[in-house]
Amino acid sequence: MDKLNRIMALDIGDKRIGAAFSDPFGIFVSKTELILREKNNDKKALDIIEEYCKTYNVLKIVVGVPYNMDGTFGFQAKKNIEFIEPLKGKYEIIYQDERLTSCEAEEMLKLEKKKYTKNKGLVDMRSAAIILEDYLGV
Repeated sequence: MDKLNRIMALDIGDKRIGAAFSDPFGIFVSKTELILREKNNDKKALDIIEEYCKTYNVLKIVVGVPYNMDGTFGFQAKKNIEFIEPLKGKYEIIYQDERLTSCEAEEMLKLEKKKYTKNKGLVDMRSAAIILEDYLGV
């Protein structure tokens, strides 16, 4: 029997990348991870993403793109698209509007009484989960 494919969502930042993975049936978020980025070395982060793709049988990557509030592409949106460019052709890449996901993630973590201010990775992982949930329609 073939392994079922999962979907991965990425919340790409300059220092950290939150990653979230669907369950094997693509219904809900089942796991999150944090990838640390090295300055001027995107290859290492991309290698980790590819390793996750192999481990979790990912064929589709949903990339959070922070559009400006007026719907235009801003500087960070362009950086996110450029970052994922080397993986185009290997995986299906889908761009998902991620406006305000970090604020939403912080609010959720506050309600859960989790201390995210000293661990920004929690916000990045939760943001990736929100991006994936939006894509999945959860």
